[in-house]
Amino acid sequence: MPNIRPVSDLRNYNEVLREITIDSPVFLTKNGRGRYAIVDIKEYEKTNAVLKLMGKLADAEKSANENGWITAEHTEKALGG
Repeated sequence: MPNIRPVSDLRNYNEVLREITIDSPVFLTKNGRGRYAIVDIKEYEKTNAVLKLMGKLADAEKSANENGWITAEHTEKALGG
C-alpha cells in the first residue's frame, strides 16, 4: 500500500525519512493532490540508469531501422568469434 502523507508532515521530516526504503517511496500531497515523491537514493539511481538505457536502446533501434540491421554472424565475425 502506498505511503501517502501531506506535505505538512515534513515539519517532522525525520519521521517521514525513516519510512523511505527501496521500493517504498513516500508520496507527499499538497492541497489534497499528489505533488512530490521521496525515494531512496539507490532507487533513484536505478531508475535513472534504466531510463538512460532505454533511451540508448531506442536510439539504437531507430538507427538500425534507418540504416539496416546486421546479422548475428556479422557481429560474431566483427568480435572475432
